[in-house]
Amino acid sequence: MFTLISQNIGRHALACAASTALLGALALSSTAAVAADADPVILSFATVGDSRQDPLTADPTLGPLSGQDKTWLQSSKAFSRILRSIQAQKSNLLFFNGDMIHGYGWAGFGYTSNLGGTAISAPVAPSNVSDILNSDLVKFYTQYAFWRGMVAPVMETGTYVVPVPGNHETQCKACGKKAKVENENAWRANMGDLIIDSARFKAVVGQDASHVNVGNNGAFDGLSTDQSQLSYSFDVGDSHFAVVNTDPVGADAKAPAAWLASDFATAKTRGAKHFFAFGHKPAYTYNYSATNTATPAGGLDVNVAARDAFWKVIEDNRATYFCGHEHIFNMQQPKGAAWQVLVGAGGSPFDSKNGEASAHPATDRTYSWANVLIRKSGKVEITAYGFNDAFGPTQVLKQVTLAQ
Repeated sequence: MFTLISQNIGRHALACAASTALLGALALSSTAAVAADADPVILSFATVGDSRQDPLTADPTLGPLSGQDKTWLQSSKAFSRILRSIQAQKSNLLFFNGDMIHGYGWAGFGYTSNLGGTAISAPVAPSNVSDILNSDLVKFYTQYAFWRGMVAPVMETGTYVVPVPGNHETQCKACGKKAKVENENAWRANMGDLIIDSARFKAVVGQDASHVNVGNNGAFDGLSTDQSQLSYSFDVGDSHFAVVNTDPVGADAKAPAAWLASDFATAKTRGAKHFFAFGHKPAYTYNYSATNTATPAGGLDVNVAARDAFWKVIEDNRATYFCGHEHIFNMQQPKGAAWQVLVGAGGSPFDSKNGEASAHPATDRTYSWANVLIRKSGKVEITAYGFNDAFGPTQVLKQVTLAQ
């Protein structure tokens, strides 16, 4: 009898402890819910770049390229998982920071890819149907079409896609890695319907894109070609978003700092409080090697004076700059205030090679993207997510709350 009573008392004690723990958990959950309700998210966006595949330097850890990726030069497995994750997180916007296609040719009615490393002054004219089908123009358009097909479901589930030009979209490799006007025209032909479709934006996001500026903003920086829909900006509420073409014709690896300064100043006069800039090339190259003292400049820092002019605009406006180009993840504050968020690991072959010592081995070979929440109070939260090269579970890589 004593044993039975003791067992019943023990069970009652355990039940009470479990109930107390459950009540405690519910109280914490309720507190978190109340806090979230008190400061709700009013806008969210995701950002990533560099999903194009490379037929010559594909990452060997993934094995041979599938026939699909070898044909369309897209990293389908990694990029599609990132897109599904962004859909699940219900981001209102997706800024894709360039290099969505392999491109890198001269989008005239000719071809450059079969010329090897030979420098050219004009595309070679096609002489037969095979040449036409293999022309740079056709390759650009088919690669754009495949990428657009991949992101189409995202647009249909509440996330508006905002494209950012990269060097593989604007530059010609056989021309000495120089941007070409034909490539800028191909960009507008394939991305222009997104930049900015105000009616569709409202339908997808549920808010208006206001003060849309998609004109020839390159004139501020003395650029010779039409930069409409290449460097552009818009507002959503009191948040201002600016896209910069970091490889315009005649000014490769130079962001349009003069236009950005004017654009931010104008936005500030109408009450913008949050400033976000998106470009392909980083302002500050991330040195991911554990053995090299420095990685050669590969971004806007190939021209330090021009880079500094651009970054001064970012710092002066307390903006955040999101970029790609390096196929890796990194977040840094180069001057101690403004953040550069490098999310160039959208599927392209990792810059940090498998087996090589890297500065941050836990994240240097991680497919990654950033998710940004803007709350009613004005608080801005940046969370970077990713999964490793073995396609393991998605993890939080870094979290930052911007100073208000």
